[in-house]
Amino acid sequence: MKTSQMLKTCALALLAAAPVLADESPAVLVREFIYETAPTPQCHASTIVETPAGLVAAWFGGTREKAPDVGIWLSRHVGGAWSAPVEVANGVQPDGPRLPCWNPVLFLPKGGPLLLFYKIGPSPDAWWGMLRMSADNGATWSDATRLPYGMIGPVKNKPVQLAAGAILCPSSTEQGGPWRLRFETTSDLGKSWMLSHPSSPGDPPLDAIQPSILFLGGEKLLAIGRTKQGAIFQVPSDDFGKTWGTVTATALPNPNSGTDAVTLRDGRHVLIYNHTKRGRSPLNVAISSDARDWQAALVLESEPGEFSYPAVIQTADGLLHVTYTWNRKCVRHVVLAPANFKLKPIVDGVWPAM
Repeated sequence: MKTSQMLKTCALALLAAAPVLADESPAVLVREFIYETAPTPQCHASTIVETPAGLVAAWFGGTREKAPDVGIWLSRHVGGAWSAPVEVANGVQPDGPRLPCWNPVLFLPKGGPLLLFYKIGPSPDAWWGMLRMSADNGATWSDATRLPYGMIGPVKNKPVQLAAGAILCPSSTEQGGPWRLRFETTSDLGKSWMLSHPSSPGDPPLDAIQPSILFLGGEKLLAIGRTKQGAIFQVPSDDFGKTWGTVTATALPNPNSGTDAVTLRDGRHVLIYNHTKRGRSPLNVAISSDARDWQAALVLESEPGEFSYPAVIQTADGLLHVTYTWNRKCVRHVVLAPANFKLKPIVDGVWPAM
């Protein structure tokens, strides 16, 4: 089948889909696809950021994951609508071959510029970190630069900026055996880096990757994310990420699929994840005041399919913006009002009837 024949509109895909939510929630303000005509047959691993000029989203797209034609695609929310996607990075090498791109991460530090981290390589166990910058909120981009040897940058989820200005990037590796967490910190926009690791992968060890970082007050941080062992992991830091404790499993399930989380300005924490040990549906929203006891807030997707790799931010107006992979065909964008969540406790890892 020709590539042109494979490109189907997300609008048609939506018409063919079953109802997304059993019960619509007043917390859902907007549900949309970032684009209707797909620029590539498949897409995955979206990221979203708020800039002074509006939202910017990116993802990787191509024939399929790992294909050499996979590049980084980007859309800007301008004038109340998403712009047509454009490819802003690819894996063409100086000596000619083209390698796939992976997992873009957008981040706007205080004072700018807008940063676009991504990876290039044949697979996650052999990729390397790349960085481009934009001084005009994603309209144009600098030349791509490779991060210093051994540095990956944020592997899937957004960095956080610490009080002193350093950018702490949640990262991980999949090379040479067990998956392992790492945290990479830069104070000069990616020119130099410091590296830290959990003190222990746990007992028994957890294969943990793709962390998100939450703020617990003072210098306390908590990273949470994906494992191979059927549960979301957690690992604490008491010193703003200079050192980290032991990786342990939480009661929340994980089907070896990416998650994301954010600390809200009111101190609560929001987690987007697949509340299942198998498959990538449903896609759920949970909220917690202490990052230990979680409450069910919303089911974003519940029909059969793949709804995965969420990204979540809180914008200046207090709303939540979530993007995620919709059946590898589209990137869905949802706007949520946290004040409208109707919460029920998650007890012993069991999602309650909503």
